[in-house]
Amino acid sequence: MDVMPQEPPESVDSTKPPPDSPPGPPPELAGTDPVPMDPAPLDPAPMDPASSAELPPVSLRTTLRRAAMGVVAGAVLVTGAVVAVPEDEKKSAPPPAPGPVSRALQASDMGYPASLSDLTALIGDRQQWVGTHPTDAKSWALLGTAFVEWGQRSADEAYFGRAEEALKRSLNVEPGENGNTTAWVGLATLANARRDFALAKKWGETVRARQPKQWTVYPALIDAYNGLGDYKASRTAVERFAALRPGAAALLRSARMYRDRGWRENALAGAQDAADRATTAAQKAQCLHLLGELAWERGEPQEAVTQYSAALRTDRDHYASLAGRAAALAALGRTDEAERDYKAALAGLPRPEYLLDLGELYESLGRDEDARSQYARLREALARGDGQGGVDNALLRGRFEAAHGDPAVAVEVLKAEWDRQHRSAAVADALGWALHLSGDSSGALPYATHAVATGGRIASYASHLGAIQQALKDYDPARRNLTEALRTNPHFSPLEGSAAKEALDLLGGPPAGGPPGMAPAKP
Repeated sequence: MDVMPQEPPESVDSTKPPPDSPPGPPPELAGTDPVPMDPAPLDPAPMDPASSAELPPVSLRTTLRRAAMGVVAGAVLVTGAVVAVPEDEKKSAPPPAPGPVSRALQASDMGYPASLSDLTALIGDRQQWVGTHPTDAKSWALLGTAFVEWGQRSADEAYFGRAEEALKRSLNVEPGENGNTTAWVGLATLANARRDFALAKKWGETVRARQPKQWTVYPALIDAYNGLGDYKASRTAVERFAALRPGAAALLRSARMYRDRGWRENALAGAQDAADRATTAAQKAQCLHLLGELAWERGEPQEAVTQYSAALRTDRDHYASLAGRAAALAALGRTDEAERDYKAALAGLPRPEYLLDLGELYESLGRDEDARSQYARLREALARGDGQGGVDNALLRGRFEAAHGDPAVAVEVLKAEWDRQHRSAAVADALGWALHLSGDSSGALPYATHAVATGGRIASYASHLGAIQQALKDYDPARRNLTEALRTNPHFSPLEGSAAKEALDLLGGPPAGGPPGMAPAKP
């Protein structure tokens, strides 16, 4: 584990390592009283959902309108409902249903994801509260963490800056050394969202060193270790999290750990168990989404469609399941439905990776103009993410440049990422593939081998390694890896899947009698 720096920074900044002594106020806030953030309602672009084979997600604008009304309704339910109930009815009447704010708070306390409408209500409620209670450090920390979650679930990186400001204000009121480790956990979560895994690790390990039984820090540590490719530390953190906070959230984390290790049966059992124990719609949708991912990765697109559709029936706002279903529908040849689901997912959650997936679907269908349009939008989204929220998009940019732009640029971007200690299987695979496409197959081999060894039986990793080995004329391992990729998931990519099949056909079958030198010597 890294040792935390002994000298504190002059200001609390999520771009610097966590301090060991109380931080001073950030420069832009020094000498001023905290002022409330703009409590204007969040209003991302509305979704224009296409008709869906199952249940399409509702308009995000509709969700936020409901949430705005829910802020008032929640306040009545939480604080004022008892006033309206006569004394003689209090004993027999059931307790009032929780409002959106209390539901979001309960989800936060339990480690569950809140629904988008409840999350929006919580943000509005806390913004109003800190406006009149600017010294409530816990509320500032809660607001900052909620902004991080909203930024992730809306794909609006601008909210990460608001999250950082709220978390700084929380630490100004009450430093982490005085017990405000909740704000430190929030900064670790924010660093993960920005893909600064080394910083997330330092914030998380600072909290763990002071309060090893604070279960809320372990999800942030797990994400940080996975981003750094430290899978051993990640497994330890998952086990600690499960011991401190058993339940659906821990089961889901364990299932993902099993998937990353290639233990598919364990991952499947864990995800199903987590889905059975989930207590909120948002959490159950996460579990069903993982079941869809597992089905997709083992080459069962119809089962993947079933699981993703179940997630959407549970939580209509789970756009990741909509994008996952689009990929599975494309594998089944239902490309019109796939295009519809990708567009609906992008309308509700404009993640850059969805733009890449839709562009590659268009390219596989020969719709080159549509593909170029998606790739142009992707470049704009990557630039916007870098500028507004300080997000490290190097992995996605490297993947895109390698396949659709300049492989030499991809190598430069991904090598810088590797040098930052971001050494996950995904980064190793992307760097190896970029080196291969730039003409350096020998340099690509160690990275591709590392990705396959640590990546949990992902078809694209095996396919890339096989293609690199074929270029190096190492034909038997190339044949073995290409066969494994297509056996695992023959539809892993609308573009690369067909290329892997052509490469395997070119290699042909193994030589008669097995590899040279294996036959017994003649007498």
